[in-house]
Amino acid sequence: MNNRKLEEVLQYNFKNRKLLQTALNHGSYCMEQGMGHEQSNQRLEFLGDAFFDAIISVELFNRMEGDEGTLSRTRATIVCENSLATVAEHLEIGKYLNLGKGENNAGGRHKKSLQADAVEAIVGAMFLDGGYDAAKEFVLREFKQIIDDAIEGKIILDYKTKVQEEFQKSGKNVRICYELDRATGPDHDKTFYVHLNCNGKRYGSGSGKTKKEAEQQAAKATIEGGI
Repeated sequence: MNNRKLEEVLQYNFKNRKLLQTALNHGSYCMEQGMGHEQSNQRLEFLGDAFFDAIISVELFNRMEGDEGTLSRTRATIVCENSLATVAEHLEIGKYLNLGKGENNAGGRHKKSLQADAVEAIVGAMFLDGGYDAAKEFVLREFKQIIDDAIEGKIILDYKTKVQEEFQKSGKNVRICYELDRATGPDHDKTFYVHLNCNGKRYGSGSGKTKKEAEQQAAKATIEGGI
């Protein structure tokens, strides 16, 4: 894959393109190619995680008036795998990853964890290549909507707990269960489809690469659809 195209997507031109290459190297690829661990993206991920956290922390400090607990909870909704993976999917980072054959065949390009790690590694690479301001510009641009939503309280980390609380407001006995509708795909790359059932009534549906992820999406759909 042409990394220059990725630079256009990232809106950043690396002076040292080896840093971007390293940010895209998954450990499985390095092992398969006989490369050392220092050539995988894990070290850059470590660095990017720290600066991503710092950039978001400063942004929230400047924009919010809440106490430490409020700031920390808000930061947790942004500095997490889901938000990183959301940005990764928007930028189509998965198609640029260098994966070992086994990981690639197992659907690694679509795994949230791998995509999220790559975004953090890219942030680390940008910091080393262009300094704090380069990393900050990228983070605040690509995560703008997520940051805005988090500050406005629109992001919920645990939709299953939230939907339980919403149903219990009625004061009635609540029995919620998540029913599997179907599962598609090979064993190593399944997609699960579920719906939420409360007291015998069907509500929102969701899908995900794991049953837990699908259940969270079904709970989210139920909340957004109105209870």
